[in-house]
Amino acid sequence: MSASLAAAADTVRIALGERSYDIRIGAGLLDDMASYEGLPAAAAAVVSNTTVAPLYGQRLLDVLRRRHRRVELIELPDGEDHKDWPTLNLIFDRLLAAAADRKTTLYALGGGVIGDMTGFAAACYMRGVPFVQVPTTLLAQVDSSVGGKTAINHPLGKNMIGAFYQPLRVIADLDTLATLPDRELKAGIAEIIKYGPIADAQFLGWLETSLDALLRRDESALRHAVRRSCEIKAQVVGADERESGLRAILNFGHTFGHAIEAGLGYGQWLHGEAVGCGMVMATQLSVHLGRLDAADAKRIVGLIERAGLPTRGPDLGTDRYLELMRVDKKAEDGDIRFVVLDGLGQASVTAAPDAAVREVLAACVG
Repeated sequence: MSASLAAAADTVRIALGERSYDIRIGAGLLDDMASYEGLPAAAAAVVSNTTVAPLYGQRLLDVLRRRHRRVELIELPDGEDHKDWPTLNLIFDRLLAAAADRKTTLYALGGGVIGDMTGFAAACYMRGVPFVQVPTTLLAQVDSSVGGKTAINHPLGKNMIGAFYQPLRVIADLDTLATLPDRELKAGIAEIIKYGPIADAQFLGWLETSLDALLRRDESALRHAVRRSCEIKAQVVGADERESGLRAILNFGHTFGHAIEAGLGYGQWLHGEAVGCGMVMATQLSVHLGRLDAADAKRIVGLIERAGLPTRGPDLGTDRYLELMRVDKKAEDGDIRFVVLDGLGQASVTAAPDAAVREVLAACVG
């Protein structure tokens, strides 16, 4: 890959002291040797799935074989419903069979499920081996690959078993978004939309004018959206790596969204679809609690609707929603805590009375 292409990559730094790393954003990065400079050069294992591996697996293997002494591909079944212990063990099985040691670097090639599982496997294998995120979905590029959250699901709750474990680098090649199904693209846009209401009202305005460009996969629009999303997340993660306070705002819409995913069964709705609907619910809760103007709420809901995301939740039953949300990681002493908006670009975490939550669910479900 030419030096000019390498120079064209944008870089966002995650500042975490000795665990700091770069996010590289641009086109053509998968084949660009500059993307891998400074990374460990011993053995490597690429973890991907049956959908992404046929598209990009060989390309990544080819470039890694130019710098690693041994490289192999671990191919997992695709889908959120495989984000579990049995599938995680498939990674360990292959690593152990190959006698992989602590100098083996894992490369997560895929979306959020692959990134989360590879990161968790890296955190556990031999008590910690290095890993690199190579996200191939928009949602993973703007959210799940950044910040070191790794996990698998449990039937009673999403991402409840995991670890904070930072990658050495994130390589976000925008070219991989060309093969992304439209439904997955829209799911990724949901996570992009999230950043405006919680942290940057100006970015929300840009999204309102640029949404059509994002939906038609305009490279300039995608590049700006990915970069700005990563910049906001980098600022938040740098201030609160382990979600003891500020970082929780990144879960705007996720308390409702995770309940939808768990209640329907993982994989029935995409994560971004559930988050999009969850943001509608969290926005309405913010209005109900007197924290957000109805006009501002209308802008947010309108943008989510324009993106082609669900704005009404499935009818799981109000009691079931509350039961599932009490398992949320932000819950304290049985009280459900929600990320709410205190105006555009401002968010906080608060408990809400069950009565208020029930009214919001009644208005937003079905």
